[in-house]
Amino acid sequence: MTAILGLNFFHADSAACLVVDGKLVAAVAEERLGERYKHSPEFPEHAVRYCLAEAGLRLSDVTHVAMARDTGANAAAKRNYVLRNPRTGVIAALEHLSRRRKSAGLVEQLAGVMGEDPAAQRFEFVPVEHHLAHIASAYYVSPFDGLTAGFSYDGSGDFASAMLARCEGNRITPLGKALLPDSLGFFYTAICQFIGFDRFGEEYKVMGLAPYGEDKHADAMRKLVELPAGGLFRLGAGYFNMHQPAENNDRLAIGRLYTDRLVALLGRPRQRDEPLTQREMDIARSAQVRFEEAALHCLHGLHAQVPTGQLVMAGGCALNGVANARILRETPFTTPYLQAAASDDGACLGAAYQVWHGHLGRSERFHMAHAAWGPGYGDDRIRAVAEASGYPLQVCADEAELCEVAAGLIAEGKVTGWYQGRSEWGPRALGNRSILANPAIPTMKDTINAKIKRRESFRPFAPSVLREAVATYFEQDVYSPFMMHVVKLRPEWRDRLPAITHVDGTGRLQSVDAASNPLYHALISAFQRRTGLGMVLNTSFNENEPVVDTPEQALACFARTEMDALCLGRFVLTKPVAG
Repeated sequence: MTAILGLNFFHADSAACLVVDGKLVAAVAEERLGERYKHSPEFPEHAVRYCLAEAGLRLSDVTHVAMARDTGANAAAKRNYVLRNPRTGVIAALEHLSRRRKSAGLVEQLAGVMGEDPAAQRFEFVPVEHHLAHIASAYYVSPFDGLTAGFSYDGSGDFASAMLARCEGNRITPLGKALLPDSLGFFYTAICQFIGFDRFGEEYKVMGLAPYGEDKHADAMRKLVELPAGGLFRLGAGYFNMHQPAENNDRLAIGRLYTDRLVALLGRPRQRDEPLTQREMDIARSAQVRFEEAALHCLHGLHAQVPTGQLVMAGGCALNGVANARILRETPFTTPYLQAAASDDGACLGAAYQVWHGHLGRSERFHMAHAAWGPGYGDDRIRAVAEASGYPLQVCADEAELCEVAAGLIAEGKVTGWYQGRSEWGPRALGNRSILANPAIPTMKDTINAKIKRRESFRPFAPSVLREAVATYFEQDVYSPFMMHVVKLRPEWRDRLPAITHVDGTGRLQSVDAASNPLYHALISAFQRRTGLGMVLNTSFNENEPVVDTPEQALACFARTEMDALCLGRFVLTKPVAG
């Protein structure tokens, strides 16, 4: 038996996965477990325990531990940066040494987590360069085996921010990299901070805000991101910082990534508590447009080196669904694959599969067709939570009855929690830990934003659509099972589906097929029989916290928000109607 434990824990989105004889058994981000705060960078002790327990293994059964970080990668670029930037270079060097020390004690850390003797551990430790792990996380679990192009881009990892690759068979061959300080991720985060979204992981707010603006700052953005012929991208000199000390006390605080020169270019930055104005919307729009132009530039260059229609992508920037849809419209790549956890949590998956294919030379492939790789809880526990809740309770005889009851609630306008099976791997709720609603009700978006999610009113909600109905509603017939593409709705549907149609006529599409999630497909089909609509509004089951994990957390979220109903397994809880 070959048991590979994949890890990511040196920075945000700590996670673990387990691959046994080439097949994925379990994967979960630490944020879902333990202390439960978003983007947790803590050592993934709870994730490791879960993965091994799911497989019924001890740590001593593990043959390889794969780390999505290689401290020896890009060493010359790191040295040159320290020499050119002695002040910030010292900070970077200290971070580097700290992470090396953590790796050195990995056997003891893991053995302590599992309560086992360090001397009994026999696993081989294999470091995998960050962006190679990202590309591996997409390619090696994709349905592709022939010639495929690979692209990874994010803020940074192992002193690089992007990688181009040729993928074929069980080999990934890097073709080029973008090294720091050039980073599209840093550019996007800097603009996010400038607009006033200064907490870690808020870049999606810029993408959501951008459609409200106009591209009035295109000239400034061309100064900030340069696109040289024959290359990837460069950040304009003097506009961005790296390795600056943080200015707040958040657990995941990051220093200010923009300089006073950028302030001179764009004006005074917005403070977090100030109202959003049209200026911020226009800046968001121009930044999004320039980001898309840079991605297209990179991918046209990649296609010239890897002439194929098949493309795999990963890295935090690959979560930009607007760019992903434009890539399909405006490049020769026609067949994409992005796995469910494209950001840094997913790097542990790529590290594990790089060991299986690249390090061990194994050719047996695994295809990730669904995202349900996290914890699930038994009927007895779910029943106990439901019966002790104090809410009116209906017990469905089987899944068919559950789908009919839930579809009826959603059709009536009830905001419904949907807690089923194992939790999803990655940042998206994809029909197992979701809050669902009727997309045709005009007030539904504002209701959920204000009363349940308690978030900014401009942020849109996603449609989960029957795969066979995607072309009915959307201009691009994209298969997007992990909600990775923001696609234009057909004009005739935009006014009829106001709760999921963003201001620019788009929706962040999730394609749902009967093979990968039969229960969710059956629910949407039941909703379609009642309403004629082959989709539901889907948002993550949480309220300014990580997505719920346990049935107890689902009940607590239901109780403290204005959700109307909760389908907890086969148990349907409803709140009494006021008055």
